[in-house]
Amino acid sequence: MKKSVLTRYRVMAYVTGVLLVLLTIGVIAKYLLDMDGAAGPTRVVAIAHGWLYVLYLVFAFDMGSKARWPFGKLAWVLIAGTIPGAAFVVERKVSRELEPLVTDEATGPVRA
Repeated sequence: MKKSVLTRYRVMAYVTGVLLVLLTIGVIAKYLLDMDGAAGPTRVVAIAHGWLYVLYLVFAFDMGSKARWPFGKLAWVLIAGTIPGAAFVVERKVSRELEPLVTDEATGPVRA
């Protein structure tokens, strides 16, 4: 597997995870704390997370198919972008698992 496949997944996992945490905070502020000023930023974060989650799905599916994962494992990685905090945990686990399989585009397998 090329290093770029894992890298783009990792970037999108972090972006999606951060946006989901921000969205969760915004929803708590808007609905539980009744903060009127939270509606606008929450809407912007929700839209950004929605669109970027689609990219996360594409990159995660691409990575999972190249790693030849079973459907259950792939489904867990795909769903992780919808559970606050899960994207960070799953990204770390996936990265540790796939690092030995990563090849540098120019030289072949990367040795750690």
